[in-house]
Amino acid sequence: MKRKEFIQKTVMASASFFIARDLMAKPKGPIYGHNEKRYRYNETWGRLNPDKTPVNDCHEMVQDSKGRILLLTNETRNNMIVYNKSGKLLETWGKEYPGAHGLTIQKTGKEDFLFITDTNRHQVYKTDIHGKLIFGIDPPKDLYPKQEQFVPTETTVLDNGEFYIADGYGAQYILHYDASGKLKNHFGGRGDGDIHLDNAHGICVDHRGATTTLIVTDRSRNAFKRFSLEGNLLEVIKLPGACICRPVIKGDYLFAAVLRSPNLNTEGSGFVTILNKDNQVVSNLGGSEPTYVNGVLQPMTQQQKLFTHPHDVCVDDEGNIYVAQWASGKVYPYKFSPVA
Repeated sequence: MKRKEFIQKTVMASASFFIARDLMAKPKGPIYGHNEKRYRYNETWGRLNPDKTPVNDCHEMVQDSKGRILLLTNETRNNMIVYNKSGKLLETWGKEYPGAHGLTIQKTGKEDFLFITDTNRHQVYKTDIHGKLIFGIDPPKDLYPKQEQFVPTETTVLDNGEFYIADGYGAQYILHYDASGKLKNHFGGRGDGDIHLDNAHGICVDHRGATTTLIVTDRSRNAFKRFSLEGNLLEVIKLPGACICRPVIKGDYLFAAVLRSPNLNTEGSGFVTILNKDNQVVSNLGGSEPTYVNGVLQPMTQQQKLFTHPHDVCVDDEGNIYVAQWASGKVYPYKFSPVA
């Protein structure tokens, strides 16, 4: 073989190897979403043996400081399921939360803490990352004559340790506590008018603007509402066609699971929506392409039967999305990897 021919064949073989390697390295699966937020779907991520590690409702997920993915379920054989980002089971714990619903992580730089809401026990709990109880929160007596009137669904934590509880299935108050668990303030509550809430299912702290604010879910009214830390209403973000769960902020974007679309008048019509820092919807995973007419968002609906009842979104440090589902046949979470 001539030297020139040998070099050409060697280069071609090497190129073929690297192309094949790169193709094999890319995650497979269909692509969903719109504009700059498109994702490749991995349906089998996190699947476990249901006889050994069962789930009931997969309510919420967070990523801890070690990069692990924590899933909260109301299955009392293992309330907490801990994965690595590849979907490998690392550990499980928790048998005491029959109404496990909201999961929020507090990262202090030294250790992580968790806030868990239990809708059956009508309480909120702060634990360490392994589930050891730090303290519990009962409803304030002046607002809740009976314990069962308090049905907390979510929490969020400020950098100074103060935290807020969203009573999304109860009286619809947002309760503000200091770092030790002493009540400081409350706002919202059930009623007419924008300052009130109906299904205040979720809450998060928003650091994206010049001033730190709160974003609160008003699910029955298909909207997020922005409040000051003191509870003053600042903005209503209307999301027609979307019964949204909690807001999750990563970078400049806000992610949220849409439990169902009231426009379809049917159960099992959920999708995932993504808003940019200007509160414009830029992408819907499993949903219709976002459309604005004269600056007004048009009603959104499920377009692909990708989800049944998505309940929460977790965005990891690499931009991957994990989606937990409620009342969806006890499915394990799905993973979505960003497409360049």
